[in-house]
Amino acid sequence: MLFMVIERFKDRDPIPVYRRVRDPGIKFPDGLKYLGSWIEPNFDRCFQLMECDDARLLQQWILANARDTGMTFEIVPVVTSAETREVVTPYLDES
Repeated sequence: MLFMVIERFKDRDPIPVYRRVRDPGIKFPDGLKYLGSWIEPNFDRCFQLMECDDARLLQQWILANARDTGMTFEIVPVVTSAETREVVTPYLDES
């Protein structure tokens, strides 16, 4: 499954998080795959696309890596637009 992890930087300050990434590094549990991330220009939020079969791996990752950074997290299950198109296509010509 795909998950969009929305992280909010405390006080829009990315420095503690980037120090964590640089110094000890971010550790991902086996089975959790990081696919990419995007940061808002005002440093309010980071959007990370993650993939795993067990959402508990996301919980484990957050507890192991971010408890002392002041960040908050929202985990949203997502479906790709291509997969959604497959579901929707049979209904497009219905009246």
